[in-house]
Amino acid sequence: MDGITVLGYAACAVTALTFLPQVVKTWKEKSAKNVSLMMFLIAFVNEVMWIAYGVLRNDMVIIVTNVIMIIMCSVMISLKLKYKDE
Repeated sequence: MDGITVLGYAACAVTALTFLPQVVKTWKEKSAKNVSLMMFLIAFVNEVMWIAYGVLRNDMVIIVTNVIMIIMCSVMISLKLKYKDE
């Protein structure tokens, strides 16, 4: 694995952490009152597009990063819908 690939996977790890604090906070508090559903829906669409791009480019870093992000978005969307009244 060359340095560029290592850098890509390091960026993947940091990117994957961007939604994690919000997921954990929402999960613990069982409240998504102040979470924007629209933001996560837009992010979800964005991740789908990045995955398609990664597949077309055959770039595993892009694919892995965005699969992780789409999972995080899906969890947040689910939590927002579950705790919509709280």
